[in-house]
Amino acid sequence: MDQPVSRSKRRRLSKGMYILPSLFTTANVALGFYAILEVVRGTVADYWHLDNAAKAIGFAVLFDGLDGRIARMTGTSSDFGRELDSLADVITFGVAPGLLAWKWGFFLMPAMWLTSGEWHIKLTQLGAIASFLFLVAGASRLARFNITANPQPSNPGRPGKKYFVGMPIPAGAGVIAAVVHFERGEPIMSAYTSIAWVAMVATVGYLMVSTWRFYSFKDIDFGSRHPFRLIVLLAALFALIYFFSEKVLFALALLYMASGVFWRLQWIFRRRTGPPPPPKFKEASQTS
Repeated sequence: MDQPVSRSKRRRLSKGMYILPSLFTTANVALGFYAILEVVRGTVADYWHLDNAAKAIGFAVLFDGLDGRIARMTGTSSDFGRELDSLADVITFGVAPGLLAWKWGFFLMPAMWLTSGEWHIKLTQLGAIASFLFLVAGASRLARFNITANPQPSNPGRPGKKYFVGMPIPAGAGVIAAVVHFERGEPIMSAYTSIAWVAMVATVGYLMVSTWRFYSFKDIDFGSRHPFRLIVLLAALFALIYFFSEKVLFALALLYMASGVFWRLQWIFRRRTGPPPPPKFKEASQTS
């Protein structure tokens, strides 16, 4: 009688392990929905709602990294989990940061800083287009990732797990959230800064759909024999984020975005200044 009971317990435990990554994904969706609600509530006077939205997106980036790693560590990856994760990412890292970027950088900017109210409307519309393109780029990035992750020979030449092709959508959303959090949610008040924000949002969108490579952090092994250094580094990083979240997260987001540009430029220069062709040896004429 003990053997069937033990088998049923194992079966329940196995089902619970499959549910665990989905719980993190559900938390990801909840944070994205909360971020959207906070963006809607944000005003010029109560701009701290926008900072709350940025913080929610930041926590969602953490949960998004945990659900995939937990699924790989427990061997509970499934097609349902991957599809649910993609749909959650569209909401949390596409819709929420796109709406946040538009309201923080364009909608709440006072019209008195511009020479004409018509220019204010045009700039707001331009910001809406840039934010929409950010959303479309993120959704396209997810679709391409799902195809690339499919182990079919229809997509040869895939890079290893060490790199992503294009900036991942959580990182793109993290850049938007880090900039807003750096200003603690206080909206842009200058037309020139708003124009620069258009370029920033468009650049992040382009990096997501580009073929530039970004480090994936998937080769970090927490089960190694000497994880002490890694634990110390992570503890120091979390401490810095806790005490100086605005500056640290802002620097990390921009450094990660710049890393893809750096590796791309390095590849271009290496391709142009490749190794010289091997010398051609002339056959020596035979003399008698």
